[in-house]
Amino acid sequence: MPTDGPRNFNDVLPAGGFKGMFNVTGLPIELKVSYWIWIIGGILGVLGGLLGLFAALALFTVAPAAAMLVLLLVLVALAIAVAQIVLALKMKEGKEWARLALTIVAGVSLVLSVIGGSVGDGIGNNWFGFLISAAAAVLMWLPNSQAWFTAVKGRA
Repeated sequence: MPTDGPRNFNDVLPAGGFKGMFNVTGLPIELKVSYWIWIIGGILGVLGGLLGLFAALALFTVAPAAAMLVLLLVLVALAIAVAQIVLALKMKEGKEWARLALTIVAGVSLVLSVIGGSVGDGIGNNWFGFLISAAAAVLMWLPNSQAWFTAVKGRA
């Protein structure tokens, strides 16, 4: 288990804010690929969440009860997408707790794909999304990545 968990909210925020998002110097290639997968996935999730907000607002005119449920689900998805971006930024800083949290996100993606595939003739499944997040998670745990996390932890 990671021993470098956040102690307060400021520990969760990316060091230096979001301006360092595009700087990946010093990361091994496996972590660079994993980082970009998580960042791009998070950005696409935010964009999809914004579109979902508009759709939920439009749905209020036709079916207010269904629109409330859709709005709630969209807000949860939007929060997860933002959290994924923040976790990727913290993983890039060498925080093992963020790497573990991103691995859990990949696991949740598997559960949601299984549930989505079993409901409504598989219309809601997202196996491609799960496979991408699983690949990103595996890249974070390869030996070269492990060595980098150990080296960063030794410098802190």
